[in-house]
Parts: sequence; C-alpha cells; structure tokens
Amino acid sequence: MKKGLKKLGLGILFGVMTTAALAAEYDLKMGMVAGTSSNEYKAAEYFAQQLKEKSNGQIEVAIFANGQLGDDRSMIEQLSGGALDFTFAELGRFSIFFPEAEVYTLPYMMKDFNHMQRATWETQFGEDLREKINNELGITILSQGYNGTRQTSSNKAINSIKDMEGLKLRVPTAPANLNYAKYSGASPTPMAFSEVYLALQTNSVDGQENPLSAIRAQKFYEVQPYLAMTNHIINDQLYLVSNSTMEMLPEDLQNVVKEAAEAAAEYHTKLFVDEEAGLKDFFKSNGVTITEPNTDEFKAAMQPVYDEYIKKNGKLGEEGVKEINSVR
Repeated sequence: MKKGLKKLGLGILFGVMTTAALAAEYDLKMGMVAGTSSNEYKAAEYFAQQLKEKSNGQIEVAIFANGQLGDDRSMIEQLSGGALDFTFAELGRFSIFFPEAEVYTLPYMMKDFNHMQRATWETQFGEDLREKINNELGITILSQGYNGTRQTSSNKAINSIKDMEGLKLRVPTAPANLNYAKYSGASPTPMAFSEVYLALQTNSVDGQENPLSAIRAQKFYEVQPYLAMTNHIINDQLYLVSNSTMEMLPEDLQNVVKEAAEAAAEYHTKLFVDEEAGLKDFFKSNGVTITEPNTDEFKAAMQPVYDEYIKKNGKLGEEGVKEINSVR
C-alpha cells in the first residue's frame, strides 16, 4: 500500500514538474483589426507558431483578432504604453503621429511592394522615420509584409483615366483614397464599408476600390461587372513590437522575435501574392471583365497630391519624395 502511494506520489510530482517545465516563461499578446478568416490572421498564427518553436516553448502568444483590443490607432498606443506586445499597422498609419509618413500612402507614390520595401529600409527618410517611431513612441518595426494592392471595380469598363470622369466612387474617408478618386476625375463618395454592397447593387454608387481579397470576401464581383487593375495604393503590414516587451526579453529571445517576424512577413507576403494571382481567374470565371488601363496617366494626375504633401511637410517632405523616387 505504501509502495503504491509512493509511486502515485512520485507520479503526481513528476506530472507537476513536467507541466511547470512546459509552461511558457513569457505569455505575450498580439492584437489585430482583421478577423479570423483573413490572411492577416493566418500570418499572425504563423508568427505565434514561429515564436513558440524558435524559443523552445519559452514564448507563447495569444492573438486577439476582430478589433477586440480596439482599432489600429488604439493598439499602436497600447504598444507605446507597454500594455500590448505585438500588433500590425501600415507604415503610412503613423502619419497620425508623424505627418511625413503619409507619403507611404499617396496614390502611385509606390510602384510596387518591392519599391515600398526599398523606400522603408534603404532610404535615409525611411531610416529617420523608423528611428522616430522607436525613440518617440517606444515601438520597434520588426518586419514588413505585403497586404495587397488596391484596384477599382465599376459598373462600366475603365480603359483609361477618361473613363473615371464623373464615376461615383465609394472610398473610405482616408485622404489618400479620397484624393485618388478626386484627381482621377471620379466623384469621391465616402460611406461605411458595411453599406457598400447594397450601394453597388442599387447603383447608388458606380464603383469602389479595394484589394482583390476584399473584393472577393465582400462579393462585390456579384454586383460589379468590371474590374480595372489601377494599382493605385500598395498596402503594407508592419510587424510591430513594444520596446518594453523587447527590453523584458533576454538577448537570445530578442533575436528569436526578430527571426520569427521576418519569417512571418515572408509568409504574409506569399499569402497575398498567391491569392491575388488566383483571384483574377476567379473573377473572370464569375463573368467579370478585367481591364488594365495605363497607370502612367493616373500617376500624372496625382501631381497636385504630391505638391500638397510637400507644401505641408516642407523640406522634409520634399526630400522624402525625392529619396523614394530615387529607389523606384
């Protein structure tokens, strides 16, 4: 009897020790606006998996999707205050803190995602902005993934910029999107995202602009027979970490965080690139006519947007535009 109890006691003790050994030393949180069916969430899960594997279980990350922790601005502020460990944001979103960051969202300023990366990592302007984010907000940019390119769907074919004239185009209230519509000749029509499908269906608006993934997810192709590859805004997604979190981790785990973020950004980019490649065929199979207008015409029409940006940001803005164009 005593022998059996002793074995039982040792078994319980071993189980407790094993559980303790398997418990993560660092339980971290990641917040995001996108939902659980999105590519962003898949990439976030991959990031969490990479962190766990590369740290041998020392780091575990709980993901809070669907804006559970607030909008992107709120989560940036939580990172800054050390209340949240990781989040996503576009580089241009930091224009709410540093106005010069708006250049990363200006229509046609970025040729493609490769250009966006060079503008972020290979220019003095990009380096200075990243340092400001680090030093003044307490946030480190770990890596950068591709998050889709915005295109224009409509109820008539867009073969050139002339076809944009008078088009009632639904856009979000963001300045970059409003300016794209305005200076391409369309009539910008802001409205809530949840109202767009019905507005397109009833021809209350003539078109809308979004990445291909959103056009499919919202089924806009059901009520929009034309899709123009306008490529007007390149969306990126930064992997961000609070400096408080990094300072809490030993150096080897800091390196793990950096490596995991790089791997996740590559996976993030692949998800969107692969999806976009297949979506054009998907839309065609659903009766959508795809056109490819000359985007040089669109870019030329955006000159007033660039002029206004430089006017607002002075010498800093002028140098930013010059440097970004130099790595085009």
